[in-house]
Amino acid sequence: MAYLPRFIGLRYTRAKRDNQFLSFVSGFSFLGMMLGVMALVIVLSVMNGFDRELKQRLLAVIPHGSIATASSSDNWQALAKKAKSHPKVIGAAPYIDGFGLLAHGGVSMDAALVAIDPNHEGEVSVINEHMVAGNLSDLNAGEYGLVIGRILAQRLRANIGDRVTLTLPQVSITPAGVFARSKRFKIVGVFRVGAQVDQTLALMHLKDGQKLFKLGNKISGVRLAFDDIYDAEKGLAQLKQELGGDVTTKSWTQSQGSLFQAMKMEKLMIAIMLLLIVAVAAFNVITSLVLMVADKRSDIAVLRTMGMSSSQVMQVFVIQGMSLGGLGILLGLAFGLPLAYWVGDISQWLESLSGAQLFDPNIYFISNLPSEVRINDIAIISGLALLINFLATLYPAYRASQIEPAEALRYE
Repeated sequence: MAYLPRFIGLRYTRAKRDNQFLSFVSGFSFLGMMLGVMALVIVLSVMNGFDRELKQRLLAVIPHGSIATASSSDNWQALAKKAKSHPKVIGAAPYIDGFGLLAHGGVSMDAALVAIDPNHEGEVSVINEHMVAGNLSDLNAGEYGLVIGRILAQRLRANIGDRVTLTLPQVSITPAGVFARSKRFKIVGVFRVGAQVDQTLALMHLKDGQKLFKLGNKISGVRLAFDDIYDAEKGLAQLKQELGGDVTTKSWTQSQGSLFQAMKMEKLMIAIMLLLIVAVAAFNVITSLVLMVADKRSDIAVLRTMGMSSSQVMQVFVIQGMSLGGLGILLGLAFGLPLAYWVGDISQWLESLSGAQLFDPNIYFISNLPSEVRINDIAIISGLALLINFLATLYPAYRASQIEPAEALRYE
């Protein structure tokens, strides 16, 4: 008798129905479950792809972490040597950071200023591999050159060799009055990473930065690169403990954490909204099972008189509902996973057919849809869909188990 509920539940699933409305509702619930799971797989994979691209591009330019002392002395080589003694640190370079306003041709743009040593910057950044004009080695001390992002250069309408005016949020007091501090710089390089830094970052030589910010021989700190970006926070904590004193540290999770947290929250909200499709499909499962229970009242009564318990009757309709929803989930995964994996190629194929460009590289940081299928996301999607579907079967199954044989067969 143990296999009987499973046999009957699967038989009801495969049986041809005379009730066309019941067949329509069942098919609609199956289709909704399939589309909901497929949409979740594709959209979350694309969100994962965007997250991966942003981290790879952004963390190729910004430091994985930084370390500094309160004195910020010119003996940064000693601090860098100590930092590189950590097994996870693969590079160290000095820097000075600040903010300013760049102006050229009547256009002004705010910029994040970073003074670097071109001879050591390659240890912590791959920005030199993304130069579209000029080179980091063109930054020479005393020449006041700037290397800026492609979008920033476009907005300023500035090219290699043009001179821009950099204004600092500081003032100089002279006999003639109070004036904002400004300095003329020459554009010597343009880079394109494909991230937010393309429209905000401006690099100058370390010596020019020390003069500009009136730091003498001091620096803001030493930027570090780790062999694994996810070890940065732990590694910086260990370095701070080893060095002691007035050492301060900052990881990429602190400087860029709000951006990635916002992306994580956006992914969560999109997942919740798409789960509503699965929830609608689950409501249709309830409807189809309630109609099935009403249609099979006499069959249920006969089974009860033959000795089937109410719990076994309940199992029949739980199995039927889970079979219907489970098949929709499986087909959703079967269609969704290939589409998620090839979504970039599919979007390019559609662009070639239509002649339209989905992502203009002059506007967006990417030229095609990135995608990354993660097993844990697939497991969560499948688990939640199965849980919602299971909960949807409980009420109709309970109603079926409460049917009294005498009442159901009275007028048969």
